[in-house]
Amino acid sequence: MYKHLGLKRIAAAAVGGLSALALLMTGGPPAAANDGQLYLALGDSVVFGYITQAGFEYGNPHNFVGYPDYVGQALRFTTTNASCPGEATAGFSSATGADNGCRPFKASAPLHVAYTGTQLNFATGFLKAHPNTRLVTIGLGANDLFLLQSGCAGNPTCISNGLTGALASISANMGMILGALRATNFHGVLMIVNYYSLDYSDTAGTGLTQRLNNAITSSAKADHAVVADVFDAFQTAAKAAGEKTCNAGLLNASPQFQFVCDVHPSQSGQQLLAQTVENAYAAATED
Repeated sequence: MYKHLGLKRIAAAAVGGLSALALLMTGGPPAAANDGQLYLALGDSVVFGYITQAGFEYGNPHNFVGYPDYVGQALRFTTTNASCPGEATAGFSSATGADNGCRPFKASAPLHVAYTGTQLNFATGFLKAHPNTRLVTIGLGANDLFLLQSGCAGNPTCISNGLTGALASISANMGMILGALRATNFHGVLMIVNYYSLDYSDTAGTGLTQRLNNAITSSAKADHAVVADVFDAFQTAAKAAGEKTCNAGLLNASPQFQFVCDVHPSQSGQQLLAQTVENAYAAATED
């Protein structure tokens, strides 16, 4: 139920090759003493700090440390992390929208913050209650491509035929989400955190990651959102390891074999994500 598959067939179908790719996934707002020091993190399993096959650890969300924890500490913000593993762009805003595991996860394990509706409903409620929130980050979109892969049962032709439409839907959904967040009268920094490639030496897989990143950021300028460019940050860090993000220690080890990586960031990967967010926030507020 919580397994997040690699998108090898998507990359192969997109360019006609056989290269590997695995993209990343994952009520009322809580009271806060100082609205001017609040940070709201939204998104999927990367934001959540998800660990694959963690067993009884799922019973306590404090076992999962994502980049919002590090960002909050560095910027001295009170962090509210509303992310949900398996969240897709449609399910983020609709209780009946396409979902890659968020709803069953939320029904069986606690999130970092409890809520019963959609993540968007929680986020807009939070921002209406705390309009002086300083920072909102959102990392979302990869699960839409996992859903495409699953719906095609891995068939490369089906995936290739559906890819353009899937990316267009991601772009449209993200535009709606960003607009809804801005419509709450939130005037702080709205930030999209993009995705990294697992293997920058894999031209096909890396190219697909870039296409996904283009889709999720296509409306950023119109909605006055900035981008935390994790793609470039991870690429720089991976250069010393043959451009392989896994070999650079930025991803969790696979539960099956310790020298193969899962798609989710390790703690050093989460810290690099956090530093990228912090740098983007500093650039956006330097005036």
